[in-house]
Amino acid sequence: MAAREFEHFPNLVTLFFTRATENGDKPFLKAKRGGSWQSISWAEAAQQVASLAAALKGIGLNPGDRVMLVSENRPEWCIADLGIMAAGCVTVPTYITNTERDHQHIIEDSGASAVIVSTPKLAQALIPAAIRATHAHHLIGMEDLRVGQSTGVQVHNWSELLKTPANVTECAAHAAANFKREDLACLIYTSGTGGSPRGVMQHHGAILLNVGGAIQVISEDFGWGDELFLSFLPLSHAYEHTGGQFLPIGLGGGIAYAEGLEKLMANMEEVKPTIMVVVPRLFEVIRTRVIKAFEKESGFKKGLLRRALSLGSKDLSGTMRFWDKPMDAFLNKTLRPALQAKFGGRMKALVSGGAPLNPEIGTFFHSLGITLLQGYGQTEAAPIISCNRPKAGLKMDTVGPPLKGVEVKIAEDGEILVRGELVMHGYWRNDVETARVLQNGWLHTGDIGEIDKKGRVKITDRKKDIIVNDKGENVSPQKIEGMLTLQPEIIQAMVSGDKRPHMVALVVPDPEWALEWAQANSIPYNLAELCDLPAFKSAVMAAVDGVNKQLSVTEKVRKITLTPNGFTIENEMLTPSQKIRRHVIRQTYGAQVDALYGG
Repeated sequence: MAAREFEHFPNLVTLFFTRATENGDKPFLKAKRGGSWQSISWAEAAQQVASLAAALKGIGLNPGDRVMLVSENRPEWCIADLGIMAAGCVTVPTYITNTERDHQHIIEDSGASAVIVSTPKLAQALIPAAIRATHAHHLIGMEDLRVGQSTGVQVHNWSELLKTPANVTECAAHAAANFKREDLACLIYTSGTGGSPRGVMQHHGAILLNVGGAIQVISEDFGWGDELFLSFLPLSHAYEHTGGQFLPIGLGGGIAYAEGLEKLMANMEEVKPTIMVVVPRLFEVIRTRVIKAFEKESGFKKGLLRRALSLGSKDLSGTMRFWDKPMDAFLNKTLRPALQAKFGGRMKALVSGGAPLNPEIGTFFHSLGITLLQGYGQTEAAPIISCNRPKAGLKMDTVGPPLKGVEVKIAEDGEILVRGELVMHGYWRNDVETARVLQNGWLHTGDIGEIDKKGRVKITDRKKDIIVNDKGENVSPQKIEGMLTLQPEIIQAMVSGDKRPHMVALVVPDPEWALEWAQANSIPYNLAELCDLPAFKSAVMAAVDGVNKQLSVTEKVRKITLTPNGFTIENEMLTPSQKIRRHVIRQTYGAQVDALYGG
């Protein structure tokens, strides 16, 4: 019933106003300000959306105009996004980590007429780009901006725009009558693991289909109740935009905005979310912290963790026996509730996406009583294509069955092809790339995979990332990298070996483990110096050799080189969704990696 309802919504704005009417004064958007959590009700949000839409029209924006949005996750982000769409305009979300050059590219490529920015700090890299763009006539600051005169850009104050008189009922009626499912809702520029970002044209129907399919999973597998999401991933990323904003809107649920990674676990305990969308890297960090915490516990508690992991693995593989039930019940009364409380105690599911999830991570959290589902998608598909669900049988090395309304098939070369309303209309002003990925109605994902007997999709690698060694054998680097980063000695890794006789890896040692190693060996801690130390490198290689025992001869990593400098969003070696940018890493470390082959 829930999914069918979404077939009838004409656009995202109507979905929002419908839920706002149903929920009225219930809390909708929540953020921590002045040390306490402050809420905006559905009714208040609806009025702000209507007022912003009227204000945007009042300053001269027309239907179809693009409006760039540069902001960290906060209630105003959601209000801005909905207000832009309610005015008939198109949202262009942009990462706050973008450089002036990045902003310049997106403003020019999208032809944005206006830019909304949250803080003066974020405006520093944005304003020069906006001034140079002849078509960007308006700059709206959520906070006060200081912009010089004679710039050709009109500066507007957010709070003043929200005072614009507007009738919510009339705004909702206008949206329902004039905006269609096929209309462009947003241009989301893919951060990309290579090349310049491209603007993905997501229409209202694509996101609505995603939301309806996801709600079907939630309602049938977990129950649709009083939902509260904790928003953490960048809202400029398609995954959070759909899964962390429009999904809770579709559910009539609330959204709380996390304060950042360092306060994420504390925020979970405070707001007690029921659902959260995340990336695998976050779970790798949490898993490491949990294991390190248990290393300091008594032998009894360490034993409980070992039993939990054993039973969790049995449960997922369907091999749990009746004599395992008493211990499983004991863990449900002792170990698991304490760990579940760290996630707020109400968590129905955490949905991982944006990058491949190592099956061992999924098994680990399942063993601790935390339901971790892996989803699969692309910005070009709004972005959710499939998702694990308990009713379909959880299998951690798959990404579950396709959502309702999504067709998936495997091409002859193993590429995953997708068809349905969720598929983008194309890349903005890029017919060549559009024609390359959209063929005969099918989206060519660039991912390699298979479909099992139960209809679950399994991803084996990115088509363009597959390594072909000098013998013509294919190797999945993501699989090996995922196994390497599960080792306590290794925090990041990139595997190479294309047209080479064997695999090698660039490894970033875990700083905490490195510190412990240095102390144990009575050596002053300096990670850069340790990386040059043969004994330290041997210790890291020992961890790699442990992984090699689980790999085929072709996959084994024969040599490594170390770097103390991690891959980050700031140095452009990670995308905002925490995927490594291989071409950037190669530009920096190519010679160092090539030296492992003797040249």
